[in-house]
Amino acid sequence: MAFIGAIYVYLWFVGDAQSTGLVPSILGLWTMGHIVTFVLHLIFCELVFIGVPAIIGAVAGWQWWRKLPAEEKKEYHFFGKRSRTTGGGGGISALLLIAFAIKVFIDGNWNVPIATWTLDYVVGSLISILIWMGVIFGIPMAIGIVWWIRHEMKKKP
Repeated sequence: MAFIGAIYVYLWFVGDAQSTGLVPSILGLWTMGHIVTFVLHLIFCELVFIGVPAIIGAVAGWQWWRKLPAEEKKEYHFFGKRSRTTGGGGGISALLLIAFAIKVFIDGNWNVPIATWTLDYVVGSLISILIWMGVIFGIPMAIGIVWWIRHEMKKKP
């Protein structure tokens, strides 16, 4: 039910954002500033209209579950056999998006329509972001690996 509500809030917000002028109705006129503003406002609306009621419902359900006698809890089969598989993280995508937004801001293209960007600019930006991420994360990783190897070499005669 929360998933369906989230879809309806999303559809309402998209229509409202265009009619109120939060974002242009033509995608080619969107800027990076429009995208960031749109996403932040969308997250806020989803939290207010879906997240808060879902949390209140979860707390109420948990309180109800705690008050049930143990015999009655056994009648409900909410918990089955657990699976050991876990989903992989998607943190690198969010990190790349944030880094790309910073790069666009530094380049002065924050309020330039995305339709005017060239492919060379986008590809060059992504390559420079990957290089900087390699430097930022690679140097500490290399230091950690060297430290670990030295630590292991000292343990063995």
